[in-house]
Amino acid sequence: MYRFPWVLFLVAAVNMAVAAEPLRPGFYFETCPPAEFIVRDVMKKAMIREPRSLASVMRLQFHDCFVNGCDGSLLLDDTADMVGEKQALSNINSLRSFEVVDEIKEALEDACPSTVSCADILVLAARDAVALSGGPNWEVRLGRKDSLTASQQDSDNIMPSPRADATSLINLFAQFNLSVKDLVALSGSHSVGKARCFSIMFRLYNQSGSGKPDPTIEPEFREKLNQLCPLGVDENVTGPLDATPRVFDNQFYKDLVGGRGFLNSDQTLFTSRRTRPYVRVFSKDQDEFFKAFVEGMLKMGELQFEQPGEIRTNCRVVNGRPVDVLMSY
Repeated sequence: MYRFPWVLFLVAAVNMAVAAEPLRPGFYFETCPPAEFIVRDVMKKAMIREPRSLASVMRLQFHDCFVNGCDGSLLLDDTADMVGEKQALSNINSLRSFEVVDEIKEALEDACPSTVSCADILVLAARDAVALSGGPNWEVRLGRKDSLTASQQDSDNIMPSPRADATSLINLFAQFNLSVKDLVALSGSHSVGKARCFSIMFRLYNQSGSGKPDPTIEPEFREKLNQLCPLGVDENVTGPLDATPRVFDNQFYKDLVGGRGFLNSDQTLFTSRRTRPYVRVFSKDQDEFFKAFVEGMLKMGELQFEQPGEIRTNCRVVNGRPVDVLMSY
């Protein structure tokens, strides 16, 4: 396992923080030197087992950071007195690969007990998911604490639906000082992975209550979607978010220009005049997309709120709470 002699000198006491501390690169250089190597190693193994897990893990950071900051609250399981974010409308039956985070945490706890936060794991794992899928690599700023609670309601009040249009997405991102360019660039996370038929049935058969399909869908692409997601289909069936779902590239934007966006919330980025120019740029210049994506990820990773925190030893439960009290769903 990943145990090192100096680990005996680490303090295993719970770390609490009332105010968000400044994040910085190399935060674990002295307290857990192999931290980033461990995360990357587990992510590589997860990729070999199931390539789709990279996209799944990357999305966890998005769904965590937008709800009360990047604090690992998304990872908490429900308890008898708390319904967490996993039960939120945008997460239930959608987010996956939590077991990869568990595997990373177990390896880190073996090497450096009570040192690396679950919130930082999400940020590191998201970066590695992008890099291992062929996208950019970058230096992340670390030092986050884990929340002591989670809230389904908070997530439901923030996270957008697949039906969202560009205007609502722009307004949402503006709440977090993220620009229109950040919105379009971060939407490029859909360069990899899949989504459920559940998310597009309205686009195919009843866009805006019209009883008709979304007219912005390219006709041949709509036929493919109709075959994938016919009326009466198991809506958990999945389809690729772009034409190269295992490669992090700018194909996502090329597909939007061609009317082949899978989700309404993606295709609206091209139909809206405020976001369309960035879609065009990124569809033609992958390097520009990569640069903007990294800038957006760094800004999103800075989202923090003043609240009590700790370093969880198990990402699914706050310290001191027996695991066997958790409710199963």
